[in-house]
Amino acid sequence: MRFKITSLFITSFFILFYGVLSAQKTKDLNGVQIAFLADVHLQDLFGGFSDSDYKGVLNPKTGQYALVRTMSSQLHSTRIFNENYFAFLAALEDIAKRKIKYVALPGDYTDDGQPIHVRGLAKILEQYTQKYGIEFFITTGNHDPVGPFAQESGKEDFLGKDGKSQPIYSKDGMYKPNLNIEQPLVITADIAKMGYLGITDQLKNFGFHPNKKSKFWATPFSNYSSENYSFEKALESSKLSNRVYEVAPGYEVPDVSYVVEPIDGLWLMAIDGNVYIPKKTESDPKDSKSYSEASTGYNNVLSNKKHLIEWVSAISAQAKKQGKTLVAFSHFPMIDFNDDASAEIKELLGPNKWQLNRVPVEEVAQVFADAGLKIHFGGHMHINDTGVRTSAKGNTLVNIQTPSLAAYIPAYKLLTFKKNNVLDIQTITIDDVPRYDELFDLYKMEYQFLESQHNNDIWNIDILKTKNYHDFTDFHLKELVRLRFLKDDWPTTFKDFILNVSAEDLLVLSNMNSDKDFDFILKNKKQLEKEWKEAETKSEQILAKNKLQKRDFNWTGNDLLIDFYRFRSADELAFGDVAEKRVTSYKVLSELFLDSKDNASKPLQKQMKLFFTIFNKFMHEIPADHFTVDLKNGAVKSLK
Repeated sequence: MRFKITSLFITSFFILFYGVLSAQKTKDLNGVQIAFLADVHLQDLFGGFSDSDYKGVLNPKTGQYALVRTMSSQLHSTRIFNENYFAFLAALEDIAKRKIKYVALPGDYTDDGQPIHVRGLAKILEQYTQKYGIEFFITTGNHDPVGPFAQESGKEDFLGKDGKSQPIYSKDGMYKPNLNIEQPLVITADIAKMGYLGITDQLKNFGFHPNKKSKFWATPFSNYSSENYSFEKALESSKLSNRVYEVAPGYEVPDVSYVVEPIDGLWLMAIDGNVYIPKKTESDPKDSKSYSEASTGYNNVLSNKKHLIEWVSAISAQAKKQGKTLVAFSHFPMIDFNDDASAEIKELLGPNKWQLNRVPVEEVAQVFADAGLKIHFGGHMHINDTGVRTSAKGNTLVNIQTPSLAAYIPAYKLLTFKKNNVLDIQTITIDDVPRYDELFDLYKMEYQFLESQHNNDIWNIDILKTKNYHDFTDFHLKELVRLRFLKDDWPTTFKDFILNVSAEDLLVLSNMNSDKDFDFILKNKKQLEKEWKEAETKSEQILAKNKLQKRDFNWTGNDLLIDFYRFRSADELAFGDVAEKRVTSYKVLSELFLDSKDNASKPLQKQMKLFFTIFNKFMHEIPADHFTVDLKNGAVKSLK
């Protein structure tokens, strides 16, 4: 029998049960560590289909078959599809060497929640549990599950024999291959997208269901507390039929959030932030296609999943009273992840660019801070960032964005508990990855086939000359800028200007005193020779003041854009890939453009001011590499 309980009753139950308790002293967790690995996006390169003899493509380097996506597809995507498999193993090895016993995965741990990849993930996690005693705690992402219920699916961009693409689908008739450039269709149910039922069943041993070792485990729908807890009650509560809510009238979907106490004094809260809102009022409530995707995150929690807020508030209150330290994680960010530059990004690029719909509104942070959360680890955006918000009531929430292992810069977050409610947060980069180049011979085969087809949009084969995984992800970002971002992100006039202006000219332009816009000035230097000379003199003075020389401005507009994306993705970690003098030159230009006045008749100058305003925020915001968080007041302090 399905057990349902209203969120009002849940909150009332917790408050009634604990209302007479007085707050206990917080348990000492000094030295306890938790690793957070977000957006692993695992594709099981060496997994086997249960209903097909297809093994993948034969790798001449190893003599093994591998299930590989094309290099072309991953260089047009914001994530790597193949090499991240090896990066995940490298990260787990690093965690094992550090003797870390608790690992949280804030969603998107597989490609798209397909059976073959979920099985592969479960196998890897089980191996590290058995060998090293590591406990894994998982929550959902918008890629797992893609929808609340199972659905047919597939992809046409696997790499096949002779360098051609290999389409693989879960059902016949979904795709018709072009046999000139693609191999014949492979059909397997193992490439379908699982819903909540399949994923939570396959991964039940990694947090979705209770473990006998845990001291406490509960969901938003549990009718017990830590005081009258039993494993049998938790097991009953973990059934998916007991974990559903009405997202809209007539539409019930699961919510697999849970809180667990793996060690005395630590409550780890895994929030299922997926919100699947029906597209129409008259559609099949059991069909995933009836629902919109969940990538928006917490903005939709405010409107369609309010019981989560009440549950978080109740659990936070009880954690405080019982002296437990509550650490929350979920897939989606709770605070603006653009270093508070989202308003400028919207003005420069437009409202539908850079996934601005994923930026949480300010109410999200306010609501969850007032609900009692002090620290939250998120993922989703494949970026490294720290955000802090204090509500009108004086409650502070720190949101830590965990980088992806499948993008630049590959890393995970390591939380270490210190004395006096202080947390040490370190960003562990995964730079050297054994076997990261194992598939390169297959990519050469793909490249040769694309050349034979006289393809004009071929990826840069120099990526196969990279010497480590860090450089590979950096090259991936550069190609992503060239093949996708330049076309998709930027206004045409701005893009044409920035790609053709020299750094020296940009410095001079920033010092120009003219009523003409930048494009006119560059085309009419002779006409404006006096003003240009004056600006050059100012520029030389600024160079001397900042201990720079002209050769420090030998970079191109394309270099500037690539570094812009580096800092957007990696925050202060990007300083390791951008020369110190170049960083200084960017900061000088930022100051000059920020001091300039807006003029409606000079749109390019206004766009450059917006650009450097954003860039400046990317380089100067809250610490995001190695820092402490004081849970008593939310203070963030750099340790670099």
